[in-house]
Amino acid sequence: MCPDLYLMRHGQTFWNVEGRLQGRLNSDLTPRGRQQAADLAAIIRSIDAPCFSSPQGRALETARIAFEGREFRVDSRLAEIDVGEFTGMRLADLRQSHPAIFINDLDWYDQTPSGEHFTELHARCRDFLADLNGPALIVTHGVTLRMLRLLAMGWPLSRLGELTVEQGALHVIRERNHQIWRKTCLQRSRGLDSARTAG
Repeated sequence: MCPDLYLMRHGQTFWNVEGRLQGRLNSDLTPRGRQQAADLAAIIRSIDAPCFSSPQGRALETARIAFEGREFRVDSRLAEIDVGEFTGMRLADLRQSHPAIFINDLDWYDQTPSGEHFTELHARCRDFLADLNGPALIVTHGVTLRMLRLLAMGWPLSRLGELTVEQGALHVIRERNHQIWRKTCLQRSRGLDSARTAG
């Protein structure tokens, strides 16, 4: 059984806004992205677990904000899937120029010229999880976060496209079950606790 995982996607970047594929390149966080990282800090503040981050700039920027000065380890196995020759290109343009591979939501990632295949991403994510000794707070990327969840829940690779990812929210995996924690839900919960105490 996989230990509890607290998974975070990096905050919104300028390339996210432009619809560009980042892959192994980087784009800085937007003001909204930095706010999303701050929201994550509020959500995870009371969670005591080792912290990890992808080595890519957008993840590191998110981790520095979200972890609020806590030490964290950088692990290359948490990097985003490499999209090869599609890196830096707009997804909308690629859908027009390569219609044959953009049939299903995520399958095209497995067909990027000179890119990384799902089996390779699966292997490095599996290796990362195998090295964990207990619960972990993790800042990573959209496709890599999906793969970590897939493995932790024991799903087959064919179901990767069923998984969605939110920025500024915490994806929690416990005993192969998935929950999403958001700051608004946290505030609502604390408000109820305060009301009960006051009453």
